[in-house]
Amino acid sequence: MSEYLVAATLFTYFLIQIEHKYLKAKWYKWLYAPFISSVIIEIILHLDTVFHLYDSDFALVVDYIKLTTVFGYNLFLIFWGRHLVKQSYTISKEKKRWLLKLNFFIICIIACWLLANIEIGFSESEYGADFLRILLSLLSWWILYYGVFKLQIIVQKDEIHHYLASKKGINTRTKRTINETTVSKIVMQLYALMDEEELFKDPFLSRSDLAIRLGTNESYLSQIINQETNKSVVQFVNEYRVKAAQDILHNPVFNKYSVDAIGMEAGFKSKSAFYKTFNSSLGMSPGTFRKLKKAS
Repeated sequence: MSEYLVAATLFTYFLIQIEHKYLKAKWYKWLYAPFISSVIIEIILHLDTVFHLYDSDFALVVDYIKLTTVFGYNLFLIFWGRHLVKQSYTISKEKKRWLLKLNFFIICIIACWLLANIEIGFSESEYGADFLRILLSLLSWWILYYGVFKLQIIVQKDEIHHYLASKKGINTRTKRTINETTVSKIVMQLYALMDEEELFKDPFLSRSDLAIRLGTNESYLSQIINQETNKSVVQFVNEYRVKAAQDILHNPVFNKYSVDAIGMEAGFKSKSAFYKTFNSSLGMSPGTFRKLKKAS
């Protein structure tokens, strides 16, 4: 019976995360109709143990129909939820990426569930069921870590981003002073992209992306940045990220947010990359920097 609840509950979870309008649709509650129907059917079938109403063939047919509809219903809602997440524009890229990862893992679980049932039906082996239990354990750990911890960091990062965006027109980040006579046009454009569009906040920003935006090739871009700033492309971008993280850590408004969320907002792809780069630049961890600023 509960098998019909899995996809409906997860589908609801995806709708809540992307704040979809379907949550308010009149037909939404009908997603739980298969579960209610299965409960009624199970009750009727269990009467057979007392009154012997049905023959064994009828029960087998009902079980086969139930198994088929369970997998069909679960897969339909999971893939529908995946489609809605992909089409959503109300959430950040990081949150969308996380939801799609969760969705894919669930698809793997359902596939394993199906294979386990097929294996038991044909060979009466329980290896498939054992593998399913292991996979379910991994999923539980994954959801516990990423769903509770990682997603919370993403939510905090989004809050920081929205706050900074709302204050951008009032209190913009201090731009560095550039001597236009000593830098090339490409480097000037690069500084503009970083200061005005904050491209460094994209954790997946690559040398290729920058070269395309500046209308040049990767090799020349690396060469010109190294010649005029004495830095590699990665060092140049990370310098902006560290400065952005410093500004946020220095602002008491963001004291309630985790250091990890601040690093993500600054454009770092991972916690380890943030800590390593920050420590390399300032000789201390982000947490230590925040404590020093609070004490001063």
